Amino acid sequence: MKQELTCIVCPIGCQLTIDNETYDVKGNRCQRGIVYAKKEITNPTRIVTSTVKITGGIYNRLPVKTDGEIPKELIFSVMDKINNVVVQSPVKMGEIIIPNVLNTGVNIVSTRSM
Repeated sequence: MKQELTCIVCPIGCQLTIDNETYDVKGNRCQRGIVYAKKEITNPTRIVTSTVKITGGIYNRLPVKTDGEIPKELIFSVMDKINNVVVQSPVKMGEIIIPNVLNTGVNIVSTRSM
């Protein structure tokens, strides 16, 4: 069986076709497309970006993101954790907001100082 994907590694957005049995990838313009396609059908992961509530800051939301990739099936669970956090200003960019979220080894970190 073959699966069609649009590569999201770079802005080109190559249209990839991957054979689910042999992992043969076609349509890529670079090696990164091959790696992406194989990973996407075997163990898809994502970076999550969001915001958390903050008190005492100039805004009421602080932008955050994962400092690594998490399994795609955990995105909604990670978002539940993020939505239940309230931090107090001051916060520095890169500060860990939620360490080791859901025991993934990935932290939720701030993406700006406030």
